[in-house]
Amino acid sequence: MTNILHVSASVNGENSNSRQIATKLIERITSADPSAKVVERDTNAPLITALTGETVGAYYTPEENRSAAQKEIISVSDKMVAELQNADVVVIGAPMYNFSVPSTLKAWIDLIARVGVTFKYTENGPVGLLSGKKAYIVVATGGVPVNSAADFATPYLKQVLGFVGISDIEVIDASGFAANPQEAMARALANVEAVALPSAA
Repeated sequence: MTNILHVSASVNGENSNSRQIATKLIERITSADPSAKVVERDTNAPLITALTGETVGAYYTPEENRSAAQKEIISVSDKMVAELQNADVVVIGAPMYNFSVPSTLKAWIDLIARVGVTFKYTENGPVGLLSGKKAYIVVATGGVPVNSAADFATPYLKQVLGFVGISDIEVIDASGFAANPQEAMARALANVEAVALPSAA
């Protein structure tokens, strides 16, 4: 069975282009693997908040020494990490806001990037601990071309995923919605159909 984690970051909810395109991709994966299980994670949920000093302090306190308050503070991060650890496939719907990712997606990243948990430091540099997973990034933009000089979202997300050990990454171009929404959606869905499915599917 394939476990799929769908991370949605748009503020537009069900009307989001990135969410709709990511959903089409997930439907394609689950059609090939009907036993697949999907976990939905909306980064706009109230429990996902910006990083605080208290959270960082809890991260760097050994688990056996954490206070009850620290355990409570870190519980959301633990949940986000567990969802990612359990996933075989990660699908991220990433609308581009002001040339980069939404702040809520950055907040999610700050919750899952945990030293000693999702990555570790070695004499040869950092090593990701989440290898063996497949990731898809649906990058939806109004006018900025994906992978252009003005696109800071795509390289950032690829860097973050690689940092935690996810190197098998496919980017689905969903650009141009401001100019011609219908054409942009048709092109994005064609890109969904053309992308390679996970080997398990």
